[in-house]
Amino acid sequence: MSYGPRPSRLCLLSNLPEKQVGDKVRFLGCVASYSLALGVLSLEHRLPEETLSVTALVDVNLILQSLGSDQTRIGEWVNVIGYITDIAPPADGKGSNHGSPTVHTQAALLWSTGPLDIRRYETSVKGLS
Repeated sequence: MSYGPRPSRLCLLSNLPEKQVGDKVRFLGCVASYSLALGVLSLEHRLPEETLSVTALVDVNLILQSLGSDQTRIGEWVNVIGYITDIAPPADGKGSNHGSPTVHTQAALLWSTGPLDIRRYETSVKGLS
């Protein structure tokens, strides 16, 4: 019997559409935009070999008290632990490369990555899959 929260599963942002609503995930993304009115960060992380980009819309309303301006700055890399709340298919609805899937998450924790070797991170996380 387990007491306490479920552990998060480390994955690349581009792998979020493969997860299920309710999954607890940990991923890294680059801030593309921030809606102050909605309390939603738009994060991206496109791997060089990928043709399809995935957008993670991260609801940060539950953690606003601990969120700093550096974590909402465009271009900032942040770590997120949260729950998947919705997975929207590409805009064309056909799953082709003409649209981008969007994954909605509810952040439980979010923090800046600090100095980062993004290629090393990608290689490490791919090795866990």
